[in-house]
Amino acid sequence: MDRHVTLSLKAALVALVVVLGLLVAYLLGNAGTTAAASTDGPATDPAGISAHPRTLVMAGTGKTVGVPDELVFSVSVGLPPSTLETALADANATMERVLTRLDSLGVRRSDVQTTGLQMNAVYDYHAFGPPTLRGYHVSQRAQVLVRDLATGGRAVSAVVDAGGNDVRVGSIGLRIADTEGLLAKSRAAAVQEAKAKAQQYADATGQTLGPVLSLREVHSSAPPASSTLTFGRAALDGLAALPIRAGRDKLAVTVRIEWSFG
Repeated sequence: MDRHVTLSLKAALVALVVVLGLLVAYLLGNAGTTAAASTDGPATDPAGISAHPRTLVMAGTGKTVGVPDELVFSVSVGLPPSTLETALADANATMERVLTRLDSLGVRRSDVQTTGLQMNAVYDYHAFGPPTLRGYHVSQRAQVLVRDLATGGRAVSAVVDAGGNDVRVGSIGLRIADTEGLLAKSRAAAVQEAKAKAQQYADATGQTLGPVLSLREVHSSAPPASSTLTFGRAALDGLAALPIRAGRDKLAVTVRIEWSFG
């Protein structure tokens, strides 16, 4: 019985030694593989430069010059206080005279947009006693678009002449009808400028300019703001047409483009 126990114990010890040997061999093998992998390091090209993807980012700006060909302005009709019905009727009649004069100059009624209508009570205040209602002040506002700039000055003067002292004209501004067409040309010019600069750097460094990876528009110019001047009949009295000088507007677009580079 003791002999059998001794043999079983020896067999167990031998098996344990074998298992430990296999484990050590496995660990040594993995260590060698890891060392070999770390020795290889990152992939490099023959010049010793990292072969990871490289990119080139360049910005370009395109500008297009346009001449304004349309005129916009606001019309405000306001009358002295009266009864509400009378004030509304008088304001409507005055605005109708303005629209009729614009019609005669070729300005379509669809190009006149109502932008506001106000009805405010007007009171007389006394030293003693409560205020008394004098009447109502009614004002109408509209935005006018004149598609032919050559008619713009005459349209402004005609509006004031038709409405008399009850009309004010303001927010006069010039604009370009085909703004998007000019911006499209600016975008194309911006891309060409960025591409030309990128190709110049590629040629100078002996590299190849690859495909575009990303393109972003970072800036686009806005049309100039309208004038805040307001004109009444006294300011335009005797003028057949308000002088209008179109000038020039610059529409610029800036883009940022990223290429693969190598």
